Amino acid sequence: MRKKNRQQTFENVEVVDAGGKGKSVGKAPDGRIVFLSNAVPGDVVDVRVTKKRKAFFEGIATRFHHYSDKRTTPQCEHFGVCGGCKWQHMGYEHQLNFKQKEVENKLKRIGHLEIPTVTPILGSKKQYFYRNKMEFSFSSNRWLTESEINSEVQIEDKNALGFHIPGMWDKILDIKKCHLQEDPSNTIRLEVKDFAVKNGLSFFNPRKQEGLLRTMMLRTASTGEIMLLIQFFEDNKEKRELLLNHIETKFPEITSLQYVVNQKQNDTIYDQEIACYAGRDHIFEEMEGLQFKINAKSFYQTNSEQAYELYKITRNFAGLTGNELVYDLYTGTGTIAQFVAKNAKHVVGVESVPEAIEDAKENAVRNGISNVQFFVGDMKNVFNNAFIEENGKPDVVITDPPRDGMHKNVVDQLLKVAPEKIIYVSCNSATQARDLALLKEKYHVERVRPVDMFPQTHHVENVVLLKKRV
Repeated sequence: MRKKNRQQTFENVEVVDAGGKGKSVGKAPDGRIVFLSNAVPGDVVDVRVTKKRKAFFEGIATRFHHYSDKRTTPQCEHFGVCGGCKWQHMGYEHQLNFKQKEVENKLKRIGHLEIPTVTPILGSKKQYFYRNKMEFSFSSNRWLTESEINSEVQIEDKNALGFHIPGMWDKILDIKKCHLQEDPSNTIRLEVKDFAVKNGLSFFNPRKQEGLLRTMMLRTASTGEIMLLIQFFEDNKEKRELLLNHIETKFPEITSLQYVVNQKQNDTIYDQEIACYAGRDHIFEEMEGLQFKINAKSFYQTNSEQAYELYKITRNFAGLTGNELVYDLYTGTGTIAQFVAKNAKHVVGVESVPEAIEDAKENAVRNGISNVQFFVGDMKNVFNNAFIEENGKPDVVITDPPRDGMHKNVVDQLLKVAPEKIIYVSCNSATQARDLALLKEKYHVERVRPVDMFPQTHHVENVVLLKKRV
């Protein structure tokens, strides 16, 4: 008979740091790193190993010998089960310190860059209820708590409207109150679930691929406007309109009520036709007097107040005098391009999503901005010699790529064009460091400023100013 593997344990492990993906870091007796999901730097804990690798372990703290002075009480009742806000148990000032440290380490260790003293990270005024967009999933087979599983009570209602349990594509945690988006977010979500249960509207089962209600997306804007998009799996007009009519009546403050019927294997909506049921098919965000049209598929920074601070830092780093030709790469709906336009001679924005460019052009007209142009196409193909010849050599380039960073072709073209300044905005300091390393043959890092867009998480935005070497 095979012997059962006994799980390895370590005693009195001191947690010394916070690492990637929101995990804390300790050291095993043999010197290897231990990544922990439920500890804070400064804790002393016993660890049960859950994964063993050549260079590191992953584990869970099972006993606390000493609690860190960096700890604080989590606000949310779902903390520890929901994977959304992994740092709620750490004081906010300590979160900021670790985020700044992470940025500095990535730039030095991955990019091997000589960097100036990093300007202190800009914290968020709102530490909770800061997101303007949330996506919730319906499930007919919700995640059960340990106490529910161990009880002898028969669980009748297994419907859920909430978030995926980390690492489990088919398990949804039913959310009572989320601390990420301001009301009426919680009120709307709870009412939708309550009405659906009372009226026998079926919740989605991803394993069986059946059920009426699939997902719910809620956007709230700084203007006070609200967008709600319900995604249905089954195409049942009577039941669909029963729910949508109730929402329209119950929440007249909703500016845009939309729906989509999606019977694909996945629940992405970008290739789906969205129907507007009530109101208009968009809402407006506003920043410094500029209006930005947001539709269901639009990308917009999910922390509106901090986005404004991020863009101000970007504009400040650019140091525009009104005479510069500026390129805004990965422009999205042209938010940064329009934000800096009043300080530039001309701005050229490039983006791969056609709908985003249409929105960018429409926003520019609405805002009365005539010194911007927008082009659509894959950056690595569009941003070439012919494009430069047609639109002019930029004096300043602002680049805000997705998490994967810039394609090498884009980096190579930047080196060819060699603008005087490059401002690199990134939500991933690792890929940012990689790209900056490729640019350092012609550029040096002049300024660095991290910005915290996502309190209670390990995520951090970073802005770097590059200047051409003399």
